[in-house]
Amino acid sequence: MSAPTTTAVPFFSGAASIRRDWTGLEATLRKVTDTGRFTFGPVGEELERAIAERTGARHTVAVNNGTDALIIMLRAAGIGPGDEVIVPAYTFFASASSVLHVGAKPVLVDIQPGSYALDPERVRAAVTDRTRAIMPVHLFTQMADMVALREVADEHGLQLLEDSAEGIGMHIDGRHAGRWGRAGVLSFFPTKTLGALGDAGMLLTDDEELARTARQLRCHGQPSDGSYEYLELGYNSRCDELQAAFLLWRLQTLDAEIVRRAEVAARYDQRLGELAPLVRTPWLAPARRQSNLVYYVYLIECERRDELVAYLTTHGVGTEVYYPRPLTEQPCLTTRAGVDQPVPVAKAASQRAVGLPMYPDLTDEQVDRVCDLIHEFYREHA
Repeated sequence: MSAPTTTAVPFFSGAASIRRDWTGLEATLRKVTDTGRFTFGPVGEELERAIAERTGARHTVAVNNGTDALIIMLRAAGIGPGDEVIVPAYTFFASASSVLHVGAKPVLVDIQPGSYALDPERVRAAVTDRTRAIMPVHLFTQMADMVALREVADEHGLQLLEDSAEGIGMHIDGRHAGRWGRAGVLSFFPTKTLGALGDAGMLLTDDEELARTARQLRCHGQPSDGSYEYLELGYNSRCDELQAAFLLWRLQTLDAEIVRRAEVAARYDQRLGELAPLVRTPWLAPARRQSNLVYYVYLIECERRDELVAYLTTHGVGTEVYYPRPLTEQPCLTTRAGVDQPVPVAKAASQRAVGLPMYPDLTDEQVDRVCDLIHEFYREHA
């Protein structure tokens, strides 16, 4: 076993890109600071137009963060007290908490192995006369099976609302994530494929009425004419101009960064594929329509996960356990969420899955360092 090293490989860092392109970024941000307008304004509107062009959505609504986007989407779609929304049992907490925040009940359903997305057949079995929506989550690298899920939604007359927070750049049959149902969301949390300097989010929809309601909700329930007449109880959730400017700057290199993420993933695949079956690398789940991978996270499933994480941490490598427990075991959800079916796939993933460093600034040498350490761990713990 090698001695711990001070050569750190952080789980995420965008510092190199910012240093490299600082002159352009500084000029971009200075345009905002020179105007003195910092809350949502013309730069935020420009970002909305750019994301609409990128995704094909007719309407885009920039908000303060991805969680607010989920809550506003649900509210604008008419989800509220007495309603049930089907959500995967294996996802970030906000997917379920957003449903609770609008007074509805999240019904937690198991996932498909490998894709970590809602299992359409289990969704069908979970539908009741109180179900109003299905909310799939596109996790890590690929979209949920939206063809099958839309069939279930249509069969039961349900809304399809997408937690596509991680989905920028993901498609099925050329249709962007967030555009397979009535509405979807994007998160621009700093670690995301398109990340801000802080928090920001976006709602996507082709539904004009839903978009109008969402714009109203993001500004305390105030109508678009800016009058001091509040039509409903809304939120203070406007994307600020500095974040919008930063995101517009990053959009210029998004395609190249997605390509670089794929190169990093291929290097991981080659090196870690040698450790099968101790380590399982990501794969594209079978689908009836053409889909693509976008590596927001490089997630492996592995034996002795927690020991491996400790070993990598000791040697300066950052990791992230996605997710250490399914939502069915979150303390504040156990009495508030519906769980009518077992979730064995989600439970197994929570015990085996871990995210490795994955970002465009990651060098080949850093990837090799991570892989060398993982190989070394399994040699020592065979």
